[in-house]
Amino acid sequence: MKILVIGSGGREHAIVRRLAADSPAPQLHAAPGNPGIARHATCHPVALDDLDGQVSLALELAADLVVIGPEAPLVAGSADRLRDAGLTVFGPSAAAARLEGSKSWAKEIMVAAGVPTSRSVTVSERSELAAGLDRVNPLGDVPFVVKADGLAAGKGVVVSPDRGIATAHGESVLAAGGTVVLEEYLDGPEVSLFCLSDGTRVVPLAPAQDFKRALDGDEGPNTGGMGAYSPLPWAPEGLADEVIATVAQPTIDELAARGIPFVGVLYCGLALTSRGVRVIEFNARFGDPETQVVLERLTSPLGPLLLAAAQGDVAAAGEITWSEDASVAIVLAAAGYPAVPRLGDVISGIEAAEEAGAHVIHAGTVQPTGSDLTCSGGRVLSVVGTGSTLDAARQRALDGIALIQLEGAHFRRDIALRAARGEITL
Repeated sequence: MKILVIGSGGREHAIVRRLAADSPAPQLHAAPGNPGIARHATCHPVALDDLDGQVSLALELAADLVVIGPEAPLVAGSADRLRDAGLTVFGPSAAAARLEGSKSWAKEIMVAAGVPTSRSVTVSERSELAAGLDRVNPLGDVPFVVKADGLAAGKGVVVSPDRGIATAHGESVLAAGGTVVLEEYLDGPEVSLFCLSDGTRVVPLAPAQDFKRALDGDEGPNTGGMGAYSPLPWAPEGLADEVIATVAQPTIDELAARGIPFVGVLYCGLALTSRGVRVIEFNARFGDPETQVVLERLTSPLGPLLLAAAQGDVAAAGEITWSEDASVAIVLAAAGYPAVPRLGDVISGIEAAEEAGAHVIHAGTVQPTGSDLTCSGGRVLSVVGTGSTLDAARQRALDGIALIQLEGAHFRRDIALRAARGEITL
């Protein structure tokens, strides 16, 4: 099987790495790819916003399957263009990808489908902010949750007990011409669950938990994600089945009833609250860095699973199986991230980290021919450790990341720590 993966980040490297482990191994191509992806696939210099170039490349390769990783090309209609050209695509249409592209529309779908979620108000005028905050926090509850309505690479959200900070974020989004979604804060631990859909049916992958704050102890600003782990020893038995029944399947059914079949990954960002499971957000693709840990634990083939979903029968791939081992990913971020990351610094030590037992996923790296590997993005690498326990897996990841040199880089040292200590309770 010949597979083309669209994307250049850590999510796509994790997908390509897992596809390369299938037996028989598919012939892998990526556009544009990155230096880590290039170890497993042939990379082609087609930009993420070059939708016509993606179609031309897929036709030239005669790809059996095209997997679209990032949200931006999905929202822009890459899957539609590729399908119109007669190609088999894993990734939702632009209409279906609005679940991620518009938080207010996603809320509309949730309400129509009876999906449990938070109270919310969408505002488009500065004068509406105060009343909106009062409406979703009627008893003066804090913290306040303020989200940019469109794509923001995971960084358009402010969660703060300070009403002034919440208001200022909303005003900045409105001043830039956007709309704002104000939400009730959901208590309880968060869970990420990837649900694969063929447009009609849905199957879950293994749950994971990610860490959005930049600093240890969940301090600092929101980021695109600073680490993740799987499995979740504290999660209730049957959680994935409950999410399929109450969240994912009703959402897929509602979209299908509107003539918008969703084919790809429905990412369910959840809070396990005192009142039960609630949806925080939907994404229309694999999450990053959760993909790094979920796919590390997958023992059944990935390629046939994605192909079966893309062809309209996700069950045709057979049973999905998992390793009992734990997996922990720790993100190495560039100096200045998440505000203004410093780019161009040289990276070294990856080989040493892998020799120590971790594996390293590239996210924001470039390496022109004959040059050093350098930093090209805010989240530069994910260092992944596995082990029979969360403690063992996180220690392997920490040992690996300590061997990597990147001036000014930072990472969290507490990824999966509370779970490993048994400190997370429902």
